[in-house]
Amino acid sequence: MTDSALTAPTARIEARFSAARQLADAVLFEGYVLYPYRASAAKNRMRWQFGVLVPPAWGTDQGEQSFQRTECLMEPRRGATLFLELRFLHAQRRTVQRLRADGSFEAVAELELAERVLTPWDEGVEERVQLAVPVAELGEEIRSVPFASPAREEIEPVHDESDRPVGRLVRRREELRGAVRISATELPGPYSVRKLTAVVENTSDWSPEPAADREAALPRSLVSAHLLLALDHGSFLSPTDPPEWAKAATAGCENLHTWPVLAGEPGSTDLLLSSPIILEDHAAIAPESPGVLYDALEIDEILALRTAALTDQEKREARGTDARAAAVIDLADSMPPEVLERLHGVVRSLREITEPAVAASTAADPLEQLLSPGAPWWDPASDRSVDPDRDQVLVDGRPIGAGSRVVLRPGRRRTDAQDIFLHGRSAQVEAVLHDVDGGVHLAVTVDGDPGADIRREQGRFLYFQPDELAPLEDA
Repeated sequence: MTDSALTAPTARIEARFSAARQLADAVLFEGYVLYPYRASAAKNRMRWQFGVLVPPAWGTDQGEQSFQRTECLMEPRRGATLFLELRFLHAQRRTVQRLRADGSFEAVAELELAERVLTPWDEGVEERVQLAVPVAELGEEIRSVPFASPAREEIEPVHDESDRPVGRLVRRREELRGAVRISATELPGPYSVRKLTAVVENTSDWSPEPAADREAALPRSLVSAHLLLALDHGSFLSPTDPPEWAKAATAGCENLHTWPVLAGEPGSTDLLLSSPIILEDHAAIAPESPGVLYDALEIDEILALRTAALTDQEKREARGTDARAAAVIDLADSMPPEVLERLHGVVRSLREITEPAVAASTAADPLEQLLSPGAPWWDPASDRSVDPDRDQVLVDGRPIGAGSRVVLRPGRRRTDAQDIFLHGRSAQVEAVLHDVDGGVHLAVTVDGDPGADIRREQGRFLYFQPDELAPLEDA
């Protein structure tokens, strides 16, 4: 990135940004390449779904945006400086060319090597825009800082295992232009609070051809764009859990296409991450995670096991897709058993109980007995007031219990897309369950589900409330 107005942060703020970059990297590379980590996989043909800021001339009619807007509240102290770091990926288009006998090159769909299979692919190059502004210089007048990345082309020779030239990789990066616009408004009241506004915008003047698609726009877009903000003296107020006196002002903040949260160590308030992915304050990568797998919506253990189980040919294709994909394959292949075992699960909420257990015979009431240390959440031998296998509930005037046949009618109030897909399907009630709040839930298996027997064996059912189903006879 080149612009004379950009300023590097101090060493102290750089250290603060570093504290949040592991999480920010997860945002930056979320979905970069998905299992099975091959360019040929269907899920890797529609890439980069988060934080894509497209050229204005293309995004207006395509449902994608050319900007994102962050607003948050900050309490700067005297002499405070605001540090900002914009991070995004610049898509770099890679083509594969084979060396002909006459010394010329031809574009090919793949180039077979001993350890990898090279294919065309869009690589993501990390870009950063950093600036530092004294808070005293920020006002309602918008301060605009433009930035640009020029077009460029790079050529990498490709050799086979005997070091004989067999082709080359041609990487082409399109020109990219943008701007960061910041302003601050002092809020009325007894507290020294300012509302900060930071807008990141793609200002490219690229005019797409009539038939141009998303693939044409991506090399000119800011991909996975997000902001890191820091104060050297002062603090940010949590945008999701502000103090009571600041809730009204926080509700007045307008955040478009991004979600700001406090970052860094729990309890710190001098660092903020504005991300296109919804996070909670002080989110962090699990310490058990062995490395970057680029798919935070999956479980590391599952990804590692499935990646290690890929065939040798699939691994060669993944290694040729991208250097980051190759690193995932190497990670899965070299993971020691003790590291893999660590991914199986961890309990973080255990606490030591030093008080002596209360004897069941001395408990004043059933609730006290239930809360006694070591007591199970439900013991059928001691609590005969409920029986999932025999209890019944009235549905449309008819008793429904285990074994009853029903039709599923999930409502929109308490359901998700997967439940809606089951609307109108017939099912069998497996149990009637009661929760501690007095609610009733019916465990069911859906007719035609090939895994119904496994669900019964493992006790893993689908759950609906009585008003979300009807007796089968009424269907």
